[in-house]
Amino acid sequence: MEHPRIIAIVGPTGSGKSSLALKLAKNFQGEIISADSVQVYQGLDIGTAKPSLEERRLIPHHLIDILEPDQDYSAALFRKQADEIISGLHKRQTPVIIAGGTGLYLKALTRGLFRGPASNSKLRTILNKQAETEGSEYLHCQLKNIDPQAASRIHPRDTLRLIRAIEVYSQGNQPISSLQRNHGFQENPYEVLKIGFTLEKNELYRRIEVRTEEMVKKGWVEEVRTLLHKGYDPRLKSLQSIGYKQIVSYLLGEVNFLEAISLIKRDTRRYAKRQLTWFKADPEIIWLKASPESLHLIEKRVEEFLEKALNAKRL
Repeated sequence: MEHPRIIAIVGPTGSGKSSLALKLAKNFQGEIISADSVQVYQGLDIGTAKPSLEERRLIPHHLIDILEPDQDYSAALFRKQADEIISGLHKRQTPVIIAGGTGLYLKALTRGLFRGPASNSKLRTILNKQAETEGSEYLHCQLKNIDPQAASRIHPRDTLRLIRAIEVYSQGNQPISSLQRNHGFQENPYEVLKIGFTLEKNELYRRIEVRTEEMVKKGWVEEVRTLLHKGYDPRLKSLQSIGYKQIVSYLLGEVNFLEAISLIKRDTRRYAKRQLTWFKADPEIIWLKASPESLHLIEKRVEEFLEKALNAKRL
């Protein structure tokens, strides 16, 4: 029996993934599963560039607004929930489109995850504090000492992955790189068409600048202020995501407004660069520049991909 087919639209933040996914879902009567680690949170709307309510009424979107900002989420939980959604859509013969920039979520869904130790909240609090006071590079140095292979793959500013790697080692004296190597990420539950959507670097960075300013005009600062007034801890993982972290710092008086906006733009550019590095390592991704011509090519590839599934059912 052929595996369910899914279409994954990936790429750096600001490249137009969401718009492309919406067009494909509309043209092929599909539904969208968000692979974004922050869009899961209610109330974090402007800064995550969530699809509008009108867009969500037009095309069903899944795994958006499913948690309060103080609830935990993970790649493992994403995979479990996405698997259930895909199963239901597959039974209804509804095309599935995965859209988002959290590369680990897509990898977990399409290649599986190794079984590591559960998270340790006390240790994470300590490591987060070290990252705040000493910088994430301090954690990177720690990781170099215990797992050089993992340290070579994780960016010194990728605090979340650094903490997880240190956490795994501390609870079993076994490097995360060893666990990952033994697992091999060889699970293959789906037939996947992976399309990478990107822009020239200068254009991407220009879009990031413009989009940041537009988000601020839409009320991003007020959105964050409302979350803090509701009593949410500014140290929450959700409020330490890019953009929210800098606005929290502004509202707490740690930086001025212009500094906060400048930091958002800088850190978003850096994040986009890390996303591209992650996705470029996947040889299965078909890369296309964002353009009207590319849209025609993408639609053709998607049509051929879905047609294979129909032909397989007829045999």
